[in-house]
Amino acid sequence: MGEATVRTLAGRTATPSPIEGSNAGTGVGPGPVHTRMDRLRTPRRPRLWFEILLVAVSYWTYSLIRNAVPEQRREAMRNADSVWDWEHRLGLAFEHGVNHAIDSVSWLIVGMNYYYATLHFIVTLGVLVWLYHWHPGRYAATRLVLLATTGVALIGYYLFPLAPPRLMAGGHFVDTVVAHHTWGSMASGNLANMSNQYAAMPSMHIGWSLWCGVTIATLARPVWAKALGLLYPTATLVVIVATANHFWLDAVGGVICLSFGFTLSRLWYGRLSYRLPRQVTARQAEAEPEAGPEAGGLKTA
Repeated sequence: MGEATVRTLAGRTATPSPIEGSNAGTGVGPGPVHTRMDRLRTPRRPRLWFEILLVAVSYWTYSLIRNAVPEQRREAMRNADSVWDWEHRLGLAFEHGVNHAIDSVSWLIVGMNYYYATLHFIVTLGVLVWLYHWHPGRYAATRLVLLATTGVALIGYYLFPLAPPRLMAGGHFVDTVVAHHTWGSMASGNLANMSNQYAAMPSMHIGWSLWCGVTIATLARPVWAKALGLLYPTATLVVIVATANHFWLDAVGGVICLSFGFTLSRLWYGRLSYRLPRQVTARQAEAEPEAGPEAGGLKTA
């Protein structure tokens, strides 16, 4: 035992082949052959320049397509009336009351106007940076959830143009950005002509904030961070309703889009993104032909 040679029937010794020797005594055959598809589906260390470019191009493409979708004002108004009617039938048409109640508290509604205009981008980018730095092994799969969610939302904008409550004819909703002269949604005031105002379904404010919230609540360690993660999409729901930018059913549309994103990522990577290793392991790094010798220095999960 332990010898590097074997005895043949003729009494001579022979040196095993490298493949045989590498697996001798392990009980396993030759290592798996990594196909191109295997490499694509293997979590790998994200590259900063590529991620910056990808996020910038993805958001530019999303905005371009979203704003290029025909506004279809008449159909959007009809759809808004239909959604409002359905909410009344369900006994959950509470948007009007929330809008007027919070609008009566100036400091609160002004704060919500700025919340609506800024946190949508700031928090989402912040979570992406956090994932990139602290959870590189889970970054690509979780980023795929976000991109797929945003991409499928474009189908909703095209198939179901919808006017937000603040634009409904006879809806008597308050456009809080206009009423309080605050800088806010690009779909209000002087910036209205820069954005498709009839792309309210689904709500990506909810899709993105719920992605942020679930990611933080699942991966963060401090209890206070988990609590903030769960609070963020809840607060966003109150904001989109209070500012009359969305019906609550638009939020349901955002949840459906997010579910699609998680499903696609799960199918591609073989497991939920949060269950992937936190770090890219040495073996995963070796699967990258372009990784170079430094890949072996990565920490394992």
